[in-house]
Amino acid sequence: MNFDFSQIDNSWSLFLDRDGVINVEKRGTYVLHVSNFKFYNGVQIALQKLSKIFGVIVITTNQRGVSKGSMTLENLHDIHAYMLEEVVKENGRIDKIYFCADMHDESPNRKPNTGMALQAQKDFPQIDFSKSIMVGNSISDMQFARNAGMRSVFIASTDPETEFPHELIDARFNSLLDFADAFK
Repeated sequence: MNFDFSQIDNSWSLFLDRDGVINVEKRGTYVLHVSNFKFYNGVQIALQKLSKIFGVIVITTNQRGVSKGSMTLENLHDIHAYMLEEVVKENGRIDKIYFCADMHDESPNRKPNTGMALQAQKDFPQIDFSKSIMVGNSISDMQFARNAGMRSVFIASTDPETEFPHELIDARFNSLLDFADAFK
């Protein structure tokens, strides 16, 4: 692990991927409606704990299903509204959700490109990427962290076979709750 959890305080920012970190990822398809959205066990407790530690918490999520026509923007907004409501019920918080619905990997906002990180920093000028952690479940998320100058935490929910140690991964946990529990 390339960082000391005891040094992290509310001057730090937390970037979270959505599918595979917050909710169960539907492999080969998308979470298309609120009825498809299922939190991983312990996520709301994790967000409650993390809300007390990090100054800013945002989600950065690629949502290509919108540009493919698999879902509407209204469906996506409904999913996010439901997610935020459930997180707040458990005294957690997510300060803002950034999503990229673009189809093409070359889009500046599509992870691993840094557009969503730069949007977040514009909205929250206190974000310092050198004091930020990206938590995701894909190598693309880890590359996003590196590209933006953040630390990276890999959640082994959907790709547990991903090797660790790995040059793009600073820490690895089985779930967001395991990550939250690392802060004592």
